[in-house]
Amino acid sequence: MSKTVIVTGGSKGIGKEIVSQYAVKGYKVIIADIDEDTGKELEKEYQAQSLLVSYIKADVSQVSDIETLMRETILRYNTIDILINNAGISKWVSPYDITVEEWDSVISTNLKSVMFASREAAKYMKKNQYGGKIINIASTRAIMSEKNSESYAATKGGIIAITHALAASLGEDNIQVNAISPGWIETGDYQLLREIDHTQHFSKRVGKPIDVARACLYLTMDENDFVTGTNLVIDGGMTKKMIYEE
Repeated sequence: MSKTVIVTGGSKGIGKEIVSQYAVKGYKVIIADIDEDTGKELEKEYQAQSLLVSYIKADVSQVSDIETLMRETILRYNTIDILINNAGISKWVSPYDITVEEWDSVISTNLKSVMFASREAAKYMKKNQYGGKIINIASTRAIMSEKNSESYAATKGGIIAITHALAASLGEDNIQVNAISPGWIETGDYQLLREIDHTQHFSKRVGKPIDVARACLYLTMDENDFVTGTNLVIDGGMTKKMIYEE
């Protein structure tokens, strides 16, 4: 039986590649995104290839939208087997200037959504004979920072923490919960990158969205039920490289 995957923020960047990789492997995929125009266009493209991909509009900062997303997924595909919490926004604002509204917007979209999407999906996953799998897309910015990134860093650190908490809480229902922390993943024109961009990685290259998608596929393999509560860093070794500035 083909399993159902929900990818939040699935219309662009890393999320779009995750959708593509699951779709071509025969999964039923839901693109959950606030961008209706792009989401519907992608739905048409995939369905023209006879792939089981549907778009559902969802603002994951709103719990009511999350609840609707899960109900609609069940109506379309009968089960929820895999949830990939990928949606996120960033605001680079000085801590002296960031407003409460800006802070709350990032927290709600990036972190609150992970908690409540996981909860609502788990309500259906626990009814499955085989349980389910949840992946939360965090970031290496949970452990390293540039200036003016406080709201984003807070959410990504929170995602790693809530991942192992959810793994503990949902394990009895046979639901594995893991995080992936991408490093530099180029979602724009890869050809415009400089040599120095690549050489600051042990891998000698900047990451691509497919690197994260492959990690998702690994963590959601049917037989992979022993890895849970962990954070898989996909960064080409960048966060482990010592850099001395002259």
